[in-house]
Parts: sequence; structure tokens; C-alpha cells
Amino acid sequence: MTPVFASLQPAAVWRHFDTLCRIPRPSKQEAALRSHLAQWAQAQGLSHEVDAVGNLLVRKPASPGCAHRPGVVLQGHLDMVCQANSGVTHDFSRDPITPVLQDGWLRAEGTTLGADNGIGVALALAALEDRTLVHGPLEVLFTVDEEAGMGGAQGLASDVLQGSLMLNLDTEEWGEFYLGCAGGLDVNVDRPACAEEMPAGHGHRRIALQGLRGGHSGIHIHEERGNAIKLLVRVLHALAPACGLRLVSLQGGTARNALPREAFAIVALPPDQLPALDAQLAAWQTMLRQEWGEVEPGLSLQSQEIGTAEALPAGVLPLHEQAIWLNSLLAAPHGVKRQSLSVAGVVETSNNLGMVNLSPQGGHCNFMVRSLRDSQALALAQEIVSLWQLSGTTAVCAGAYPGWTPRPDSALLRTCQQVFAREFEQASHVQVIHAGLECGLISAKYPDMDIVSFGPTIRGAHAPGESVDVASVARCWQLLVAILQELGAPAAA
Repeated sequence: MTPVFASLQPAAVWRHFDTLCRIPRPSKQEAALRSHLAQWAQAQGLSHEVDAVGNLLVRKPASPGCAHRPGVVLQGHLDMVCQANSGVTHDFSRDPITPVLQDGWLRAEGTTLGADNGIGVALALAALEDRTLVHGPLEVLFTVDEEAGMGGAQGLASDVLQGSLMLNLDTEEWGEFYLGCAGGLDVNVDRPACAEEMPAGHGHRRIALQGLRGGHSGIHIHEERGNAIKLLVRVLHALAPACGLRLVSLQGGTARNALPREAFAIVALPPDQLPALDAQLAAWQTMLRQEWGEVEPGLSLQSQEIGTAEALPAGVLPLHEQAIWLNSLLAAPHGVKRQSLSVAGVVETSNNLGMVNLSPQGGHCNFMVRSLRDSQALALAQEIVSLWQLSGTTAVCAGAYPGWTPRPDSALLRTCQQVFAREFEQASHVQVIHAGLECGLISAKYPDMDIVSFGPTIRGAHAPGESVDVASVARCWQLLVAILQELGAPAAA
């Protein structure tokens, strides 16, 4: 076991999370982890199967005398969001995650930790392993590709799960039970171009906007954190007519469901404009820090020299294409569209301009739209599509998934609340989350299934520095054991 986990309790949960840190698991690259867990299940004497899209389902028979109790499904996803700070060398397809423990929080230096949803997976594995746990029929569904479009839940068949109750272990605030979540869809924008030659005498510079906090595009969207793409586009849009700037490339964001922390542009400028660039960017940095300093104290806007050996894209983006991209990205919505009128304090509809990649040959960008109302998600997506269609740009909606409609009369919720109050001598809270959970897709395929979600306290999900409160993991394990025993105990028959 990695030394950082040696003293942590419950030992079984942290041992399994150690395994998840060691085996790389980006979205769509979960095969190695899935194979390891399938072999582990076989060694434990548990039946397992892998479905057509790569989900792993493990079944554990009921404890003696408990076979008549309702079947329970534990559910989490194997993949993680892969984000690293610029300057941090980490290959998420090969390198293990290196956690550190500080002041009761486990986190990763310069990368995401994968506590989302690795802790939930580790809790479920510990429940499968525990021979002392009294429970009814138990199934554990490990889905794939959650972070990149919920592909595993999208492809889940409607006749494989046998349980009537489900505990999703993928939320991030201890003491809260979640009963509903946003649905959503993506808008993918693509526009080709024919590169123009670099204007004679122009010189290259790289402009970097860095130091933003980033975060989860659903959980943190209401905090008004900066979007590096939007901010850098604002700067480029202003500089282009003022100093004859030509755009060579623009890259920002690396995950559709993460707020962009960094964005980079390579630009070409007339030689008489190059000396003034640093001063102009310094003035912009001062203004942006005045606007955003309270929420983004690390914001940095700098011009960087480009080494002579560095390979650069050939040419520049044509002026009319540059205008279309900068105008459209500047006008494109990002952030909260509407607060819920029925659930106080919860965002109803939002979108995240999460990724852009432009070159002299054209480019692509992605918007991730979320809403508690499927009709509002579609309406906002159509607004974005319409904006791009004004310039004849291809913009298509894809990957729609439904929201999870709350059931306030949920019997499983009542049981969870009663067990929580008994175990911790305090009341829990019921929430609806603006992030997307797989519960909506699963509920659509299993409409009679009673579903509740809970998890430990995780901070900074989907951003480098992601951390999990160690004490809350222990409490989650205590709660999970108590709920399973409450639902499965023979005396409850």
C-alpha cells in the first residue's frame, strides 16, 4: 500500500482507493481497471459480467436469512476527470496518481485526485469484500465513460439490474442526501478554414491566461469563477483591431465538464507592435484582476517568447475566419442562465464553454449545457446553435441525457434519513444537485427503482488540487454499512 494510506481508516476502503490511484482510468480507458476488478471479484467468489459498452456488474448473494429482502444496487463510475496544471508533467494514461495527506484532507499535487468517483467505487468494493456485513441481495454497478458523456449509463440495458433500490455513491457533500439532478447535452461546434500565409515581417508571441481556479462545471458554476477561454477571447478581440493581431492558434480547457483554468493563443503581430504588447497585456491584467480578483486571485496574463526550435502551425487564420471565431466566442453564453423557481438556491439552467482548439485550418469548441428541466436544456442548446448558424458554422447537439426527477415520498430516502439520525445524532439534509448524475439515465431505464445518492465531502472536483475529507469517508462507510444492514436485516421482514 502507498504509505500515505497506511494509517487511514477504514483500511479496506483506502486499500481499494490506493488501487484506483495506481491504475490509470481516464474516460474511455477504463479497460485495465475493469479487468483488475473482474479478476478481484472472481477471486472473492463473486459473479460478475461486463456488458456491451464496458460496464462491470458484480453480484453478491444475500446474507443467510436475508434473501427475501429487497435487492440493493450500489453504483459508481470507474473513470475520472484528468486535469493537470500547466508545467506539471503527468500522463494520465500511464502515470499513477500521487496523493498527499494534509490537515485531514487527501489531495493530489498539481493534478486531479480522482476521489470523484474513486471513493464511491472504493466504498462499494469494501462492501462486496466485507464478510461480516448483513445485507440482502447486493449488486454493484461500475459504469464507464461517465465524465465524457455518460456513455456507460447511456448504454446500460434495461433488464440487467435485479434490485429495486439503488444507492448512488457519487455526490460530494457529507450529510446530504441527493434526490434529483440536472440533465444535459453538448453542443459541438466545428468550422474548417484554409490557412493564409504569415504576413511578411510579422513576429510570433504566445499569450497565456492562467492561474484560474477551475472546478466542476455543474457544482461550481454558480460561484462565478472565471472562464479562461472567455477572458482570453475578450483580450484578443480588443487587441486585434488595435494592433493588427493575427490569430495562429487558440487552445483552452481540456474537459467539457471542467471550468477552463488556462487558455493559450499564438498570435502574429507587425514588428512595430511587438514592443508594446507586454504593456498592453499588463494593463489588461490589471483590469481583469480588479474585476475578478475576489474570486480569481491567481489570474495571470502574460506574453511569452517562442523558441526558435518550437514547431508552429503553418500560416495564420484568415481574417474573416478570425473575426467569426472571436466575435462568436465573445458573444457565446457561459455560466448560469436561470435559477430554479421551484428549488430554492439551486441553479436550474447553465452552460460551460469548456474547450476550444483553433488552428489556421479552422477549429472546434464545445459547450456543455445542464438543466433541471430537459426542455430548458434543449432551449439553451438551440440558442447556442443559432448563434453559430448566423455565420454558417456547423453546430450540433449531442449526447443528451435526462435529469433525475425528485421523489419526495421516497421510502429509501426515509430509511436513509432515519439511519443517519440514529448513527450520527443529527439531521441530514435533502438536496437537488445541478451536476449531472447517472441516476437520471438509470431511472429512465428502471422507472420503478427507488434511488438516493450520497458521498463524502470532496472539494475542487474536476480541477488540480481536488481533495477529499478523510473523516467524511469514514462516516460514509459507517452510513453505508448501517443502511445496508437496515435494509437487509431479517428482523425487518
